[in-house]
Amino acid sequence: MADTRVSDARVPDARVYERPADVVTVAGPDAGSFLQSLLSQDLDPVAVGASVPALLLQPQGKLIAPMQAVRVTDDTWWLVTDAGGGTAVREGLRRFLIRVKAEIVDASDQFAVLAVRGDGARDLASSVTVGGVVPVAAEWRGAPAVDLVGARDAIAIARAQLLDSHGAPSAPDAYEAARIEAGVPRLGADVDERTIPQEAFLETRAVSFTKGCFVGQELVCRIDTRGHVNRYLRRLQLDGAAPREAEVVVGDRVVGHLTSVSGTTALAMVRHEVEPPATVTVRWPGAEVSAAVEAI
Repeated sequence: MADTRVSDARVPDARVYERPADVVTVAGPDAGSFLQSLLSQDLDPVAVGASVPALLLQPQGKLIAPMQAVRVTDDTWWLVTDAGGGTAVREGLRRFLIRVKAEIVDASDQFAVLAVRGDGARDLASSVTVGGVVPVAAEWRGAPAVDLVGARDAIAIARAQLLDSHGAPSAPDAYEAARIEAGVPRLGADVDERTIPQEAFLETRAVSFTKGCFVGQELVCRIDTRGHVNRYLRRLQLDGAAPREAEVVVGDRVVGHLTSVSGTTALAMVRHEVEPPATVTVRWPGAEVSAAVEAI
């Protein structure tokens, strides 16, 4: 089997990982206006070659998928989401495709994504000059981050270029560990169809509260102006290893569950009453460890 691992390249502190991701393409003369009416972000100011974080929500305001919306040409957009989310994005958009001149394709099997993270991320990403590879600004809790997105053959050339320049490959699970440490939620693990955007702080950059209507707007705006959610995504530093889905306990009360784990760092959805910094117990059949709760 071919080695698909990617370098621990540093420029000086940039790292390159293979990111599991799906890509949905939306193309046609109505593509921009169609997406503008559905996604949570204001797409009108987005220039060709630029991107913005956005959400596709259910009409009730809960999550279908977070994404980066990339304007590739005047009439073509790429929606880059976590692996496994492409089908949900395609179907979530197609339900509104009535008398709209746009084609929606889950092209995930044709695309690949390299994640470039760290202080030198932008410089390292700009060193890749492979045709058809598009650098996309990525969300990484305030740290420099770029995704290199393109057809699988083009990304394979970019990967080889980075390995030739920067050497040693990283471990296959390195991206997941870095994601958890950064406090970045993953669709299907930390967030899903039950998630309200504010629970994972997705609204802070991916929602425009001034653009006008979008699907799911009512709930998101009502929470923003008049209320709070009952749980939040937190990072936990564990005193020992624990399995995903272990219970988070305060006293005798279960206040949440681990959603992602890497070593002794985890993400968890916990009740809003557990405000960081706090100490909790993480419990599963036959064992438990203590953990410190941190804000992400």
